[in-house]
Amino acid sequence: MIVIPAIDLKDGLCVRLAQGDFKRITVYDADPSSVAKKWQDEGAERIHLVDLDGSLEGKPKNLTAIARIMEETRVPIQVGGGIRDLKTIETYLGLGVRWVILGTSAIREESFLTAACQLFPGHIMLGLDAVNGKVAIQGWTELIPLNAIEIARRYDSLGIEAIIYTDVSRDGMKTGVNVEETRKLAEAVHVPVIASGGVKNLTDIARLMEVEHTGILGVIVGRALYTGDLSLSQAIAFTKKAVQGGA
Repeated sequence: MIVIPAIDLKDGLCVRLAQGDFKRITVYDADPSSVAKKWQDEGAERIHLVDLDGSLEGKPKNLTAIARIMEETRVPIQVGGGIRDLKTIETYLGLGVRWVILGTSAIREESFLTAACQLFPGHIMLGLDAVNGKVAIQGWTELIPLNAIEIARRYDSLGIEAIIYTDVSRDGMKTGVNVEETRKLAEAVHVPVIASGGVKNLTDIARLMEVEHTGILGVIVGRALYTGDLSLSQAIAFTKKAVQGGA
């Protein structure tokens, strides 16, 4: 189980939203690169970046901040938010980003996801954000009449590296990760699933590890790290100890 710290970017700042609501925003650091270096120092195996402005506008808006993070850290980076064309994917990969996360564009146009997987094999992830089971797109501002499992099954064989499943209602709330829905999604597809939304402490990570065998690769943690409710280094150590203990 990989514990993945999240850095959400808005106006060049490191922030967190509550339930995806842009009106409920908390700024945690004016220098996202210093945050990335902190997570690197605490042992992060990868870092999750989201361009929140980009997710609304459909194009990169925090490219400068992301480029600086790439320059000042050596941890593999996955980036999502506003990636709607092949040129943007090429730009991010050119900066050294390891994986790009496609959401709105992939869900609206399957051919785009197919082309991305063919042109950039090994570098494409699918982001599925759900509200009461229905998938949310366009920076979580629009719901579509399909559930996450339906879309995941449709795209399972296209060549994506992983699916990031976020329960929007729990995101930024520290109310506990949605283990049951994450498990169901992992069981429905062949590609690995990364859980996101609501992680508050080691108990959540332990609960996910109990069903890790269904295909859950990792878990993204945000607000709990910034409020100090969860220590990244301790969480990573916990997962490593559990693996060693089970060996």
